[in-house]
Amino acid sequence: NNLIVEIENKIALVTLNRPQALNALNKDLLDDLSNFFTKADNDDKIRVVILTGSGEKSFVAGADIKEFANFDGKQGEQLAAKGQENVFNKIENFNKPVIAAVNGFALGGGLELAMACHFRTASTNAKMGLPEVTLGVIPGYGGTQRLAQLVGKGRAMELIMTAGMIDAETAKNYGLVNHVVAQEELLDFTKGIASKIANNSSVAIAKAIEAINANFEDGTNGYEVEIKNFGLSFGTEDFKEGTTAFLEKRKAEFPGK
Repeated sequence: NNLIVEIENKIALVTLNRPQALNALNKDLLDDLSNFFTKADNDDKIRVVILTGSGEKSFVAGADIKEFANFDGKQGEQLAAKGQENVFNKIENFNKPVIAAVNGFALGGGLELAMACHFRTASTNAKMGLPEVTLGVIPGYGGTQRLAQLVGKGRAMELIMTAGMIDAETAKNYGLVNHVVAQEELLDFTKGIASKIANNSSVAIAKAIEAINANFEDGTNGYEVEIKNFGLSFGTEDFKEGTTAFLEKRKAEFPGK
């Protein structure tokens, strides 16, 4: 009930489906997301994932506050740790590209979910922000880290401290989203990008994701990861097919191995 999954042309369109709550993240929805990505990891029918929200108002309007309003400090820490491990970090490090198609409000945990994806598109009506300080708490699903990585420390400080919302064009100017299009065009536009990705080597893309993410990991030398993954690429069937197709002046048909 919480997720609608449609797979076509190796693209999985995953719609967060709690329209009565503006798709707010609750325990069940987070569990369903975690289970989906666990299964999709080894599903050869899926090469790209698009996350979006049901309806025309909201991607994800935030977390379901009533679920944790009575938590103490230890429970709050466990909530953040479990969410980051089971969903947000899993998405960030997923070996297939994950694109957030932000179709409305992306607030609090919703923006954190979008930021965990590899990149973002947005509709013109989208609004984004981290309003947690208005509740006496801070972002707990990676928001303080990923927002600063994407828009810079100063802008992240201001957005989090003011609890302000920004529109889609501002988000694009900040580097928070890559593209802004009309809402009725959002899914087709995002599927167009996903189709280009799906035609490339899924093995090489997985190694690229790992190398790019390595730059943001403490104690990890991203250049060394790039060198290692570059070398590993040479031993793949995709490399053999890609180089052979280039030399034969034809389109590559990557086996994904």
